[in-house]
Amino acid sequence: MEESVSGFKIRGTWGDVVEHGERITRALRDAGVESDAFEQWDEWRPKAHERLSEDVNEKTAAQASVSEGQGEKAGKEPNEDLQTAGEKLSESYQKVDEGDNDGAVERWSESIGYVARAADSAGRKALRKVEDTVYRKVMTQLAPYYFDNELVSANIQKSARGEDEVTFIFEVNINDDDLKSKVSRRLGEYDDEVDRWHVDTEKETTTAEAAEGVEAPPSDPDSNFTTN
Repeated sequence: MEESVSGFKIRGTWGDVVEHGERITRALRDAGVESDAFEQWDEWRPKAHERLSEDVNEKTAAQASVSEGQGEKAGKEPNEDLQTAGEKLSESYQKVDEGDNDGAVERWSESIGYVARAADSAGRKALRKVEDTVYRKVMTQLAPYYFDNELVSANIQKSARGEDEVTFIFEVNINDDDLKSKVSRRLGEYDDEVDRWHVDTEKETTTAEAAEGVEAPPSDPDSNFTTN
């Protein structure tokens, strides 16, 4: 493993990549990290039973998509907001008939807000479809697979050496400097204390099978480390 200001980098087989992600995840947990950002990282990191071009590709496209707008966060579809907008507009006309101009303006303003929210939701949904297609079909052919949130920034790419040997480069950075120092110390302790870090699928399949599309034998997706 190489450590620098840009993060913790490893170059090796798919098993090496999986182990690197496991060690950093365990170091974060040992440092007391418990958050949605940690769960997002734990879900994205490469697993022994996964393939880079399928599983990691799909997870990267999902986490890179446009965030939810206010309508989506409220659990409303665009057509629901448009219906509400129509109701508010009807209420606005009613307020005018009643001579309540202030109430009419308020309902009219609310109607416009719902129309805008519906348009925002529809636009985000459409953009996600485009992004997913473009990212999965084009961008992952040109750039590394990546993950980024407030806790962790990471990227992984395949680097072929020769005709048969496939090497992967996996770099992970902890975005908080104090936490990064704690993780660095824990990684050093693992090197001293852990004689063997067990990756379940590594003994059952080759790097090419696990990572690049050949059917791999079934195995437990969870892996762990053991000490002697």
